[in-house]
Amino acid sequence: MSRFSGASRFSRSYRFLFGRRARRRWIHLILGGALAMPYVFVGQLVVGPATDSRYVFNDLPLQLLSFAVGLPLAALTAALFPLTRSLEAGAVRSLCGVDAGLLAYGPARTRAAKGRAAAWFTLHLGFGGVISGMSLAVPPFAGFLAALPLIVWAGGAEAVELPASLDRPWVLACAPVAGLATLLALAGCAAVAGALLARWAPALLGPTPEDRLAAAEARAADLAVRNRLARELHDSVGHALSAVTLQASAARRVLDSDPEFVREALAAIEDTTRRSVAELDAVLGVLRDGDTPGTAPAPTLAADLAGLLRRTRAAGLRVTARVDADPEALPPVLSREAYRIVQEGLSNALKHAGERTSVSLRIGVADEHLEIAVENPLTDAPAHSSPCRPGGGHGLRGIADRARLLGGTAQAGAAEGTWRLTVRLPMKGSV
Repeated sequence: MSRFSGASRFSRSYRFLFGRRARRRWIHLILGGALAMPYVFVGQLVVGPATDSRYVFNDLPLQLLSFAVGLPLAALTAALFPLTRSLEAGAVRSLCGVDAGLLAYGPARTRAAKGRAAAWFTLHLGFGGVISGMSLAVPPFAGFLAALPLIVWAGGAEAVELPASLDRPWVLACAPVAGLATLLALAGCAAVAGALLARWAPALLGPTPEDRLAAAEARAADLAVRNRLARELHDSVGHALSAVTLQASAARRVLDSDPEFVREALAAIEDTTRRSVAELDAVLGVLRDGDTPGTAPAPTLAADLAGLLRRTRAAGLRVTARVDADPEALPPVLSREAYRIVQEGLSNALKHAGERTSVSLRIGVADEHLEIAVENPLTDAPAHSSPCRPGGGHGLRGIADRARLLGGTAQAGAAEGTWRLTVRLPMKGSV
């Protein structure tokens, strides 16, 4: 048991130091070091004259001082350029193994977000500069230590000027081990630095409350568009399927006895399906092109009510329509939504009452509201006797949604042997 436990710990340690995630984080740190170089050069321009030194690059303490001077400049850059957060968050998603949902996508807009982005940029460049410097210096030094015994053996002790305290056989024997240890120390430092940056990234590059609110509003807008498209598909395609089913059923029953009726039914089916396909193409165009729903052509009460009544009557419903309002005077949005409500009301009568049912449609204006009423007698026929498509249940909900979005009301239900749908839509406020 202990043997397997030891192997597991070794495997975890190896993955932490040299695994794929550790290597990618190491690359992220190297990129930080590369980004730090311009700021280090600017720091050297400040440190050199301040210390009267002409060779800052050859002096390690002065290099570190230049690095320290350059980091505040890096923080100022990140604070002044909001896109820094977007770029850094993209690098963290790709290289640090941080869940993308924990990081912001857009640039920093608020002062707090810019401050956190500046802190992250400074940490990235600070850790990256140190690890990059170690990555340049440690491997050659470790290689020298590993080859030191061979160098001394081949060229003698005078080949390498070692301090007197290190010119001993046991030091030469331990040199390769020390070289390996320095490489492991470098890997450990890089792994720890990468893990720390990955842990701090969500706090410093994560979305602010304002970002979360904007994302929630964008999701709500997208959901509203999807709901709108779902209602359009349900009302247009659902009505067409109900009408076509009834027309085909009626034509089949009189195929031999009344060819003229069959010809009219087939013409009505052709007209209904052609119009339905056109509406379906318009809705799918919104999905493909990313347009807003308002840019897609949609039928209106003013232009398409007569055609809707004609197709519905061809499907077998005996529709009596009374229009006391002027459809041409209605606002476009109200006219479009009213058409869909009338369409769904007639479609419900087709689905649930069947053909040869008398339906009364009234459209009028009262108290600055457009009123729509659809009534049909309840039928006692069993559900399986209707040739219309089964299922549904979303039509009345869609009517209620349309009415609510316009500030109106919708009521539907049975009373005294009659199914009645009543909708009131305010005419003011509709654009």
